[in-house]
Amino acid sequence: MARKVTVDGNGAVSHIAYAFSDVAAIYPITPSSTMAEYVDEWAAQGRLNLFGQTVRVQEMQSEAGAAGAVHGSLAAGALTTTYTASQGLLLMIPNMYKISGELLPGVFHVSARALAAHALSIFGDHSDVMACRQTGFAMVASGSVQEAQDMALVSHLAAIESSVPFLHFFDGFRTSHEIQKIDEIDYEDIRPLVNWDKVDKFRARALNPENPHQAGTAQNPDVYFQNREAANKYYDAVPGIVEACMKQVGELTGRHYKLFDYHGAPDAEHVIVVMGSGAEAVHEAVDALLSMGKKVGVLKVRLYRPFKVDAFVDALPKSVKTLTVLDRTKETGAPGDPLYLDVRAALAEKGIHNVQVLGGRYGLGSKEFTPTMVKAIFDNTSKNHFTVGIVDDVTNTSLELGEELFDTAPEGTVSCMFYGLGSDGTVGANKNSIKIIGDHTDLYAQGYFAYDSKKSGGLTVSHLRFGKHPIRSTYQIDAANFVACHNPAYVTMYDMVTPLKEGGTFLLNCQWQSEELGERLPAKMKQLLAKKKAKLYIINAIDLARQVNMGSRINTIMQSAFFKLANVIPYEDAVEYMKEYARLTYGRRGDAVVKSNWDAIDIAVSGLHEVKVPAEWATATEGATPVKVDATEYFDAVIKPILAQDGNSLPVSAFSPDGFVPTGTTKYEKRGIAVNVPEWQIDNCIQCNQCSLVCP
Repeated sequence: MARKVTVDGNGAVSHIAYAFSDVAAIYPITPSSTMAEYVDEWAAQGRLNLFGQTVRVQEMQSEAGAAGAVHGSLAAGALTTTYTASQGLLLMIPNMYKISGELLPGVFHVSARALAAHALSIFGDHSDVMACRQTGFAMVASGSVQEAQDMALVSHLAAIESSVPFLHFFDGFRTSHEIQKIDEIDYEDIRPLVNWDKVDKFRARALNPENPHQAGTAQNPDVYFQNREAANKYYDAVPGIVEACMKQVGELTGRHYKLFDYHGAPDAEHVIVVMGSGAEAVHEAVDALLSMGKKVGVLKVRLYRPFKVDAFVDALPKSVKTLTVLDRTKETGAPGDPLYLDVRAALAEKGIHNVQVLGGRYGLGSKEFTPTMVKAIFDNTSKNHFTVGIVDDVTNTSLELGEELFDTAPEGTVSCMFYGLGSDGTVGANKNSIKIIGDHTDLYAQGYFAYDSKKSGGLTVSHLRFGKHPIRSTYQIDAANFVACHNPAYVTMYDMVTPLKEGGTFLLNCQWQSEELGERLPAKMKQLLAKKKAKLYIINAIDLARQVNMGSRINTIMQSAFFKLANVIPYEDAVEYMKEYARLTYGRRGDAVVKSNWDAIDIAVSGLHEVKVPAEWATATEGATPVKVDATEYFDAVIKPILAQDGNSLPVSAFSPDGFVPTGTTKYEKRGIAVNVPEWQIDNCIQCNQCSLVCP
């Protein structure tokens, strides 16, 4: 039986991958690393897979080594998986050709990530998986945490059935690290779906001393071509096999998938074709547009390779006049990006010439993709090879978005944002919060976490949503019911009140008294709080944390304050759940640490103070201002907006095409994020010089 669990995309995929793996050959790379960590942890705990064994986990010295180990392990008759992304996946490409060429049914799970081109990006797009589309791997895309689990199951079943290796991909960070409440499929329910005869057949062809054969030979021009075509029938069979596996999974779970899933008006005239997490945002926007009487739809690509032309055409409504194909990758110099070219080729092959096909790029490097952008795409009926979500003032490819936010979240959805400091525990506490809501209520829940590249000491923004309807909002919150600022320095650094809805709640952690806020808060922040009729609360979690021996870890206190103010579940119940999660999270560190966290939960409410927002703040012109630094023109024009979390507003012309940037800009960045500043005590100083390494 399926059970409800609150889990991230990597965890959902690993649950399935573990079931089907004799061996996992791994090498860590962000954001796929936690898949291997889950599998390694479960193996260490003695968890059994479908074959009644623990998985043999082998960490190699590079991704190339991991792919080689996968190849060798498969050749030896062990069902084998690996988990990777970005340049790590590219290092596996030579072995991928071998694995597919020898018809070995391995599965690669890829948290798709941008490739380092002009600069490194650890964030998500489809650049890496698109570089693998001619390796001979079948390719399956997922768009949500639930789908990631389900499509992982389809991939493993289909690989065994077809003898073709599968690459199952989902968007890095967006889906891999997003937490959702899903139905987890039990191993005992999976067991009847497996073609055990095919498993036995695969194991029987293992290369070993008892079963010697020759593979990986060299071939001359007289026979190589023929042998290359000999596997065609295997690939011709893949779409039918995937459909059959999808049907099996649908009958088991009630969630039915097709090679290409259409959602929208049956008489739609404009349809977006997309794969990955962007499909969820389009789905949500389509629902809103349908309620406005628009004839629109979305076609979600599940099986990308082999691309089944008939299935694609059959899935389209016959009324369609315009197809807009979205790619989350940039293929420089090509006449179009990959999915766009595939769609045009499919229509041409079927003799369909009366449909206008437009192509666009979106979401590179995890750039936000929102319903506002989807609406702009539907409004566009002529511009081809466009971009959306950026301002391209150089080659003018970008679509205009307009001023108005297109809010498509289902009614009753509660959205919360938390501005924290990397390593202050905010993200961990919010992960526990979303699990508490997901596990102990009937509400749907989602948690997504945006990280500064500085990591420890950088900005983190946690985005939590919950409501009575499924959450398809695969984008950051732009309209929040609740906003919490966990570091007082942020009030002059970031615009945290603009996303707050009218009448929303703003919680500020600070060491200031209520009467000091007029002087401590910037004028714009005061104006927005007053105009939005916000409920303002302050809490001195910094001093409270010291009282309960938590040091600088304010996360548990702020979590307790959130549950008190948000009123998602009765606060008394929330306290019990928080204490249980604190025990599970910190139990291995000893009873004293657990007790400190419990004390932090109990003390939080005593520190909460409501501040009545003065009406005169609506016209405030004075208040705190950021530290002014005489810097370079480049710092002021480019770095400063990025530091203020306003980098999305920078146009293409702000950047050098080769990615070169001036040096020495960090010296102008005066963040002032420490709540305590060390004082040099001259009588104690022994001139060891270590303070220069650690002093903020």
